[in-house]
Amino acid sequence: MQRVFIFLTSAAVLLIPPLLGAEVVDVRALARAVDERYNRLHTLQAEFAEIYRGSGIERVESGTLWLKKPGKMRWEYRSPTEKLFLSDGKDAWFYIPGDRQVRRTPVRKLDDLRSPLGFLLGKARLEKELQGLSVAPDVAPLDSGDTVLRGIPKAMEDRVSQVMLEITPSHQIARIIIEEIDGSITEYRFSDQKENVEVTDQRFRFAAPAGTEVIESDFGQ
Repeated sequence: MQRVFIFLTSAAVLLIPPLLGAEVVDVRALARAVDERYNRLHTLQAEFAEIYRGSGIERVESGTLWLKKPGKMRWEYRSPTEKLFLSDGKDAWFYIPGDRQVRRTPVRKLDDLRSPLGFLLGKARLEKELQGLSVAPDVAPLDSGDTVLRGIPKAMEDRVSQVMLEITPSHQIARIIIEEIDGSITEYRFSDQKENVEVTDQRFRFAAPAGTEVIESDFGQ
């Protein structure tokens, strides 16, 4: 979620360039720590802000996200308008309350920037998923204590030029920045993260309101 492969020798360690007393970061060790944190989770709940910039426009939306192993996710948007993006691991649904239509697509056909996050829990492998994973010293973190990593997602390299992850000292992912080949940027910021909270499977099932037409459709962001 570009076509450059960085081959590392067994002794190689990726380091931040020596900038004015900057702390040296072992990227491999940091990636493993993030993997370990998320791989032990069964559920995650967080508040999110989604910021899109592209084609001369900027759009900011926010709401609550729930993830559940394996592959379930629910993006419940509240502002500026209500809408729902949901996956039960098999199908994904996009619905705006009040509409008489809901779009559905099989997860295997889903081309959406949110989709890789649904599979974060349980099998995170940052170095495997992001080619050329390295520190991004040119990208300012939201919090001075965080570290920003960058890489090229294998699964979406035909659409995405690079992804940046802001990692907290406790190895949480606080922000994801996705730069697409067309120049657009989508940024996700996560706060109030709650791990292994009780979340029933029912939260990830979509029940179309009476009179709502289900449209089979491939859809993205």
